[in-house]
Amino acid sequence: MVFGVFRNRSSRSGLGTDGRLASPLPAGAGRIGCEVIDPVGQPMGGAEVKVTSVSNPRMSVRGEVDPYGLFTAALPAGEYSVMVTAEGLSPVQQTVQVTAGRGTPPLRVALEPARQLELPRPGTWLFDPPHTAIRFIAKHVGMAHVHGRFTRFEGDIQIAENMAESHVFVRIDASSIATGNKTRDSHLRSADFLDVENYPYIEFESTRFVHRHGSKWTLQGTLTMHGMSRSVALETTYLGSVNGGYERELRCAALAKAELHREDFTLNWRSMLARGIAVVGPTVQLELDIQAMYHTHDIPRPPE
Repeated sequence: MVFGVFRNRSSRSGLGTDGRLASPLPAGAGRIGCEVIDPVGQPMGGAEVKVTSVSNPRMSVRGEVDPYGLFTAALPAGEYSVMVTAEGLSPVQQTVQVTAGRGTPPLRVALEPARQLELPRPGTWLFDPPHTAIRFIAKHVGMAHVHGRFTRFEGDIQIAENMAESHVFVRIDASSIATGNKTRDSHLRSADFLDVENYPYIEFESTRFVHRHGSKWTLQGTLTMHGMSRSVALETTYLGSVNGGYERELRCAALAKAELHREDFTLNWRSMLARGIAVVGPTVQLELDIQAMYHTHDIPRPPE
């Protein structure tokens, strides 16, 4: 059991001068602390810390350091892996031992600038379906989240010499929606939701690439679903490219996310609630985990 995360700015590490805890903890618990500094030696506010048990990876705690770069957590005794990450900086991982009734000497974690990722080679890149996933998460009304995916899709990325002028096209077979429940999937394909008989495809076509910072980009474009087209921004993290030794093995990867509002696409959840139909909530989190392969020929756009 993880006891919790807490901070103590006044005592910095939260330890007394003899290494004992400055405040009481539950029986069997110890305290772990770290101080994160940036590349110029200053406190790194906003860094993310994840502490995971070496013997039981499901037992973990995560949080954000305070403005002083400090993080502490109360944990059962044992060995833990500490991972510290921050945007634009290389992650640092260390292993520490937590002792019951005591605190570990505070870790001093110095983050360094991350290696700048090389942008993909100009040309055509095709989605690799076995290594690409299009997922979504929606809140089921009155219940837990519904996790789903689309199993049939195609897409390409046209990388221009000027990255900002690049272009992405994605076409999803709407009938391939899968949530792990056949009854729910049939309902989602029906006229109440996606109406796949009349609108068999969901499409996204970018209009602009906007560089934010580091590996972060925003893909602005148009999403067409259920007969409606709306402007959408995909917040995208470029994950880099790999050359396997042959031209056909040159790959790049990215993770793109967006929040969709179902009523923007005339999927009226209030009407369905009034009729007693169990539905997912009004917003859907969309995630595209993309791996694409470099292609030496131009790809014709699929027919309408």
